[in-house]
Amino acid sequence: MLIKFRISGNLRYVSHAEMLRLFQRACVRAGIELRYSQGFNPRPKLSLPLPRAVGVESEDELLSMEVYGSKQIFDTEKLTLTLSAQLPVGCELISVDVAEKKPSPKPSHATYIFQLNQQVGLEDVKTRIEHVMECKSINMQRRIDKNANYRSIDVRPFLKSIEIDGTVLEIKCDISMAGSIRIDEILQLLELDADKLASPIRRKVVNWQIN
Repeated sequence: MLIKFRISGNLRYVSHAEMLRLFQRACVRAGIELRYSQGFNPRPKLSLPLPRAVGVESEDELLSMEVYGSKQIFDTEKLTLTLSAQLPVGCELISVDVAEKKPSPKPSHATYIFQLNQQVGLEDVKTRIEHVMECKSINMQRRIDKNANYRSIDVRPFLKSIEIDGTVLEIKCDISMAGSIRIDEILQLLELDADKLASPIRRKVVNWQIN
């Protein structure tokens, strides 16, 4: 199954692992029989192909999960209503699709919305955007494990575009096997922090390639 959904409000603080557990419990309550991995520690076959940064809202989340049954026996409209009833406020289902074989969704790029406060100096932001986009490479130190080890990453190839319309920034990021740029890195590059934002950062749309 491929399930598209939105995340808003306080639920944006739920982590990647917690979101998987949220859907696991919702499926149990909805009577959806999940498939589990083999071995000493079986895990439900649930996957969020594009992890969402904690604190970020999203209009285009995707969950892949394996269940027992066949495509013919599932009524996707009824399934959407049944599963929606088991989800908390802030998690809204958009669609449920059923496939005969396991799909392999891969994100190619994502668009984020940053709403700035009225007090932010827009000319300074525009100047910073121009400087960032003119750079051919931007190396940043990224923490890669819990032991405080860092690695230098060139994040410039992941920045596709940054547009500003009034106090709204629309940032398009490329995503590849090499990864992508992180939200905290975008904030650092644009010299922004939470005090300069009028609302939560929002992931507006993700382009998916589904094989």
